[in-house]
Amino acid sequence: MRLEDYPTEPQYTATVLSSQPITEQGSEVEVRELVMKVTDHEFNFEIGQSVGVLAPGPSDFGGSIHHRLYTVADIPKEKGEGDPEITLVVRRCNYIDDYSGEEYVGVNSNYLCDRRAGDTVTITGPFGMPFTVPEDKNSNLLLIGMGTGIAPVRALVKHIYNHVGDWKGQIRLMMGAQSGLELLYMNNERDDFTNYYDEDTFEAFKALSPRPSWADPIAWDYAIEDRAEEIWRLLTEDDTYVYVAGQKKVRESLDRLFGNISGSTEGWAKRKAELIEQERWVELLY
Repeated sequence: MRLEDYPTEPQYTATVLSSQPITEQGSEVEVRELVMKVTDHEFNFEIGQSVGVLAPGPSDFGGSIHHRLYTVADIPKEKGEGDPEITLVVRRCNYIDDYSGEEYVGVNSNYLCDRRAGDTVTITGPFGMPFTVPEDKNSNLLLIGMGTGIAPVRALVKHIYNHVGDWKGQIRLMMGAQSGLELLYMNNERDDFTNYYDEDTFEAFKALSPRPSWADPIAWDYAIEDRAEEIWRLLTEDDTYVYVAGQKKVRESLDRLFGNISGSTEGWAKRKAELIEQERWVELLY
């Protein structure tokens, strides 16, 4: 489904309650966590859904409204706990035009990163629900999140341990970033995943660029090869679900690496096709 296919109605007004940086000082990127209150009780969302943000465009482009989707990074409030609240994780983005070489700011990301407590934002949705909790609590989950793709993963893990409870399957979280400064919810600024380190079923590990200042690719190969036996066991078991979130380029890297640990590209392609057909391989890529 293309972005332009998502409706921009109905619209809701969300008031910013807080905007906090969740990347460490010294990081070359800025990622903020925004918590917003929606002043309409008809608005509600489920784990893993996205909301649309309508941001005014630059005046030199006619001030047109830009519509972009962001996955909600937290779980819904319980009924009766007041107005609905949503949490978004937003990276401030700029890009270089391939033809002119000029730098442009990402309209929606900069708009959101500039919002402060008390400001209002117009949102739409919610849309979709890419990541669902398997009914069988013995199911294994292999969660792979890169950059702001950690947002839906964080909400899923929090929901499983806070609301579902008594999870017996293994939950393995692979997080990717250019450097440790850019790891979200697993750094000195915010380390939410420490809440689950005491859970026997949970384990998280990192994949970082070996030379972050050179913008080298994230070292998924080191992280995966160190745990190749465990990962391949999970991928071949009939009760494992794989959820992948982040930039589209991670798909090619994972296919190459999983092909290596499976012994052949063809063997991995066949196994992945089976996981997709059984709805046990789900991607949320942008």
